Amino acid sequence: DYSAATNTGDYSAATNTGYRSAATNTGDYSAATNTGDYSAAKVSGKDSVAIVTGRNSKAAGALGDWIVLTERGDWNGKAYPIKEVKAFKVDGEKIKADTFYKLENGEAVEAEDE
Repeated sequence: DYSAATNTGDYSAATNTGYRSAATNTGDYSAATNTGDYSAAKVSGKDSVAIVTGRNSKAAGALGDWIVLTERGDWNGKAYPIKEVKAFKVDGEKIKADTFYKLENGEAVEAEDE
């Protein structure tokens, strides 16, 4: 929890599973993944991917990168079930570069700082 995984190498991965944690990667063709609730993943290398699967998590990327966002439902007694997963290309128009997004009602929305 409250931890960070950071990587700067090309073709590499930074992965984190902690609550309110961060995974960042600056290498080209790389990935940053985070499964913790209220967490973040960010990439800034060429052709990279930032993936978040935790509840209320956010992702950001540089122009040309991809972000993968997960929306979760309400607690069902065992888990917060996945409602939807969507991928978005950071095109500078619909999805801005270096801006965190989360998935709400199936749409990418800018995430507020918490």
